[in-house]
Amino acid sequence: MSQETTGPEPYRRAADYIAAVLIHLRENVLLKEPLRREHLKPRLLGHWGTCPGINRVYAALDRLVLERDADVLLVTGPGHGAPAVHANLWLEGTHADVDPALGRDGAGLRELSRRYCAPDGFPSHLSPAVPGTLHEGGELGYALSTAFGAALDAPGRLVACVVGDGEAETGPTAGAWHASKYLDPATSGAVLPFLHLNGYKISSPTVFATMSDSELTHLFRGYGWDPRIVDVTSDPGDDSLVEAVADAHSAITAIQRQARSGAAPSPRPAWPMIVLRSLKGEGAPVEVEGRRIEGTFHSHQVPLADVHDDPVQLRALEAWLRSYRPEELFDEDGRPVPEVTAGCPEGRRRIGMQPAADGGRLRRPLDLPPLAPYAVGLGEGRGRSPAGPTEVLAEWLTEIMRRTAGRRDFRIVSPDELASNKLDAVLRATSRACTWPVEGYAEDLARDGRVMEVLSEHTCQGWLQGYLQSGRHGLFPTYEAFASVVDSMLNQYAKWLKMSREVPWRAPVSSLTYLLTSEGWRQEHNGYSHQGPGFINNLITKKSTVTGVYLPPDANTLLVTMERLLDETGKVNVVVAGKHEAAQWLGLDEARAHCAAGASTWAWASHERGEEPELVLACAGGIPTVETLAAAELLREDLPDASIRVVNIVDLCALAPADRHPNGMPDDRFRALFGTDTPVVLDFHGYPSAVHQLLHGRPRPDRFHVRGYVEEGTTTTPYDLLAANGTSRHDLARTALEHLAARHPRAPELGDRYAAHRDRLRAELRRTGEDPAEITAWRWAGEERGG
Repeated sequence: MSQETTGPEPYRRAADYIAAVLIHLRENVLLKEPLRREHLKPRLLGHWGTCPGINRVYAALDRLVLERDADVLLVTGPGHGAPAVHANLWLEGTHADVDPALGRDGAGLRELSRRYCAPDGFPSHLSPAVPGTLHEGGELGYALSTAFGAALDAPGRLVACVVGDGEAETGPTAGAWHASKYLDPATSGAVLPFLHLNGYKISSPTVFATMSDSELTHLFRGYGWDPRIVDVTSDPGDDSLVEAVADAHSAITAIQRQARSGAAPSPRPAWPMIVLRSLKGEGAPVEVEGRRIEGTFHSHQVPLADVHDDPVQLRALEAWLRSYRPEELFDEDGRPVPEVTAGCPEGRRRIGMQPAADGGRLRRPLDLPPLAPYAVGLGEGRGRSPAGPTEVLAEWLTEIMRRTAGRRDFRIVSPDELASNKLDAVLRATSRACTWPVEGYAEDLARDGRVMEVLSEHTCQGWLQGYLQSGRHGLFPTYEAFASVVDSMLNQYAKWLKMSREVPWRAPVSSLTYLLTSEGWRQEHNGYSHQGPGFINNLITKKSTVTGVYLPPDANTLLVTMERLLDETGKVNVVVAGKHEAAQWLGLDEARAHCAAGASTWAWASHERGEEPELVLACAGGIPTVETLAAAELLREDLPDASIRVVNIVDLCALAPADRHPNGMPDDRFRALFGTDTPVVLDFHGYPSAVHQLLHGRPRPDRFHVRGYVEEGTTTTPYDLLAANGTSRHDLARTALEHLAARHPRAPELGDRYAAHRDRLRAELRRTGEDPAEITAWRWAGEERGG
């Protein structure tokens, strides 16, 4: 064993021992008898390699709390090091406080070990069921940006963030190092990163392992950090990390003190960070059966994977565990001895009891302004009072910024798209955050700004996750096509929220809402790369209890939707809204009723005869609403005896059966809108497959003929893009006529006429380079009446 007789100080020795026990043992957890095969877990799961380093960090932070009363939140990037976190939570008594069955004695340790990686127990990675955590760390890359989000607007908080040297290779982490340039030392807390450099990933060295101390120092100084390198590879008992943490804390408080004193703040504050060089899997056997383990990638997961069948490995495991001398660390009842617990803070200062890690309990509802002063009137009639939905929303968001100026618990994160998406009115109430000096021309920058713009969707998402998870509110507007950059982050966060709902002691946090603007149907000028509505498809594969998709057709429905979602908790929502001037269809009261219903018949646009129409024209999305209404008008004029209902869908998940989604319409309401055997032509904003997926389980879903984006795109005109995908008004009307032909002999001839007219328009726009006036100047001319 590499561990000397003196060994690490008792607390770390106990934490390392417990972490190793959690991976391997089901019985005999205190080694009161010789180790036998029947004491082992049937499946050995977990990751040992990072655990000793995490324990070092945890112990050093505990010392900081004890000596300086620091308010510490720990974000653990290598979440696969969960055994280490569990060990510390058990030693400090947090586990026992949350669940008395995990008490600080032999029975509690046995129960903890039995639960780790067991059905209905704790998973192999961190999870919402683990106290003191707000980040799983399963998929690597997002710990650092999440830590910064938790530090924003929390001036007394120190967020310690462990970044493994494998995680440090990821693009999202590389971008997140720049987040220090957005952290205002006067109004926010601090982030203390620990780059845990133990040299190896699963089966090969890390990039950072190839770098010298000088190269690492130059790299992080270039990022703007003040690095401290701590190397404990040659001395397991080295406690220099404790000194480095204390020194870093002194540097942090000095930066904050200057910024908060009223004196001129440092123009380029160099925040401290720590590079911890340690042995991979420190404490494990150096070598077993000719294979090196400690200090190599062979210790990454379970170092002795054949211990069930190999007596040599079983003896090696027992020797490894006994090297920690558990009889010195625990009394006869399995309680940690005072020399161990002396390293633990008590009460609310324990890292596992950090309130911000259960941020739903800190959350205060937003002071939302009334909508009426911001709503758009219908003026001369429906569709005749154009307004830009996001511009209207921006005025309301500006007032939210003003109302939260004192409590500082609302932020907007955006990848350099605030102005492009016409939300920049909020800059009248705040600024773009930037703490470093800008020598060139810039507008609306301030150290304490609450708009976070960086051209990294990953960093934006991490910021917002950390901010929401620690009890605050926010919004993530972005280009629709590039929201998919964070598809995987969405996946992980939706899983976290789903699991959080199953943990009784966790309070729900504010919902994470993506506002997808610059939607693909109006990205005809940017071309094919900017035309991609697939983020919706990804979201609806997640657990229905934590997801929502909203497609408000105008500015007023957008206001009502956002009022609801900014007051909501525990979900991930997608809202798609246009930024260009568009027709307004509903007054504010109508918009409220429509959004509450999720979908409703627009009687004023319908032309019904009898109890059930011959056909339903349905639409979901701003542009599809325009095209559907134009198609309804064509059919009313050219086939006036046809009975047609127009239905608008604002809550896409309302289409799902009520037993599959909480927003799903009851069957009777669904039938009232769409009939039982009535054909439905549904123009959808995104890929048709999303609608078909939601309709699964409804009676006769085959009668829904969904039109949407089918990957036909280029740089062209708006109408040409619609026609290329079969979603223009003429295509919709033609599709409707195919299902009316049995009762209306004129339908085939009309369909051919619409197709020919569409083709003429496409030929003309190719000659002129723009859409014709009959498209661009179209206004709703229908009567305000039902059938």
